[in-house]
Amino acid sequence: QVELVESGGGLVQAGRSLRLSCVASGLVFRVYTMGWYRQAPGNQRDLVAYVSDSGRANYSDSVKGRFTVSRDNPKNTVTLQMDSLKPEDTAVYYCHADLRPAGGRRSDYWGQGTQVTVSS
Repeated sequence: QVELVESGGGLVQAGRSLRLSCVASGLVFRVYTMGWYRQAPGNQRDLVAYVSDSGRANYSDSVKGRFTVSRDNPKNTVTLQMDSLKPEDTAVYYCHADLRPAGGRRSDYWGQGTQVTVSS
């Protein structure tokens, strides 16, 4: 059984940095895209950044230039380095992977979410 396990997050002052990590545990055949979404109270879940299986990174306009997403394919991990954090970055951050487990079908997987709070 494959699951996404997140780490990182917490409370930080504006202007500081945080780092989120996520690993796809279990027997994974192939990971296609892997990245991060976030959801603030009362809002929908929005894309933050992701890395394709070709290694191309994509960012939402709101984080471009401040956040860096990276991936370690052999370890099935994705990391989000968040710099110059702003109060509006406050949200629950969810790891996402489009993957195919060993012996299974390709589908979307989500982490349990980790809270990021940026104080002004």
